[in-house]
Amino acid sequence: MKKWIKHSKWLLAGCLLLALGACSSSATKSGEGKDRLKKVSVMLDWYPNAVHAGIYDAIEKGYFKKEGIEVDVKMPAETNDPLKLVAAGRTDLALTYQPQVVLSRAENIPVVSLGAMVRHPLNHLMVPEKSSVHTPKDLEGKNVGYPSIPINEAIVKTMVKHDGGNPDNVKMTDIGWDIIPAMASKKVDGISGGYINHEQILLKKEGHPVRSIDPVKYGVPDYYELVLVSSEDGLKKNRKLYQKFWRALSKGQKDVQEHPENALNILFQHENKEFPLDQKVEKKSLQILLPLMDSGSKPFGYQDQKSWNKVSEWLYETDMIKKKIDTQKAYINLEK
Repeated sequence: MKKWIKHSKWLLAGCLLLALGACSSSATKSGEGKDRLKKVSVMLDWYPNAVHAGIYDAIEKGYFKKEGIEVDVKMPAETNDPLKLVAAGRTDLALTYQPQVVLSRAENIPVVSLGAMVRHPLNHLMVPEKSSVHTPKDLEGKNVGYPSIPINEAIVKTMVKHDGGNPDNVKMTDIGWDIIPAMASKKVDGISGGYINHEQILLKKEGHPVRSIDPVKYGVPDYYELVLVSSEDGLKKNRKLYQKFWRALSKGQKDVQEHPENALNILFQHENKEFPLDQKVEKKSLQILLPLMDSGSKPFGYQDQKSWNKVSEWLYETDMIKKKIDTQKAYINLEK
């Protein structure tokens, strides 16, 4: 689950150009006769890892085929590809992040969230285990690294202000994607943009344990980290098909909850050769993820209007978006 797009303005032009160059891939047919399946393409947010275990479980167990679907899983060449390509109709579905959906809709990019896969932030503020920083206000006079994405600045400033500190007294350094080296070399005093189910685990493994500070405890809304999205046009044309997709995915996720080790074994069969998985890391990652993906008494993926309102209001208050959006158009609960 990596990472938020730097900004959305460039995205609109890119989407329009892509749309001119290709038609939507929605509901392409595969096979003949009664066994004919409808192909649905889904672009991951990153290379295959523990958070995607439900997708691969549903493929392996034939849940998608039972719904008449053949799934074409795509990997992004760049971290901004999923949202850009789904908006342009170059992929049917994509995994992205709730705040990014709001940012995009504020730039008139018509994407819609269909379900919440991870219900709480994975992006936590991280400091060395022996750091003198215990709460966000302790960051005053310190240097915080972040990976080229302005929303991390908004997260840190919100946390420091909420804790009674002065955000202007915190130095923010763009470290690109060298999050782990920056922490390991003590180039920065903390990082925003590291994930508790990935960077935190890897830093500990490499002998640089960190403490994480949950942004939700310090004024940042409890946003959905990972959501499945489509374009508005794609949803209009293929709502029933996407309902079937989500039904199959939900069965796969249920298997992951009930039999995590079996699900991970399936995932490992689909690892990307360019990004081989550390099985111990992914096991720990899934242990962290499962409670954050659990929707309790609600159906898997259920999205709440209050959540969308809070995220939109926060992004507006922090000047991440210049206009408020109609949050009712930003998402849909497919089980309805």
